[in-house]
Amino acid sequence: MRVVFKLFASLADYLPADRRGNIVELDVAPGSTVGDLITQYRVPEKSAHLVLVNGHYIPPAARAGRVLAEGDELAIWPPIAGG
Repeated sequence: MRVVFKLFASLADYLPADRRGNIVELDVAPGSTVGDLITQYRVPEKSAHLVLVNGHYIPPAARAGRVLAEGDELAIWPPIAGG
C-alpha cells in the first residue's frame, strides 16, 4: 500500500537521496505502523517531536500501535527552538 512520508527541517536528511524535497511516497506492508516507519528510517525518537497522520496528532505512546492505511500522510517535525 502507498503512503506519503514527510520529514521536516533537519529530519529530511533521514529520507532516501532520491526523494522530492522533504517528501517520499512509500510502498509499505499492510499493518505497518507509525513506529515502524520511524524505526525503518532511523529517525531518533527524541527528534520525532510532532507526529501527525493526516493532520491528527499521534502521541508517543500511540505510535507503535497506530496502523497506517492506504493513502495516509505521515508527517514528522523535530523540536523547534527560537525566540
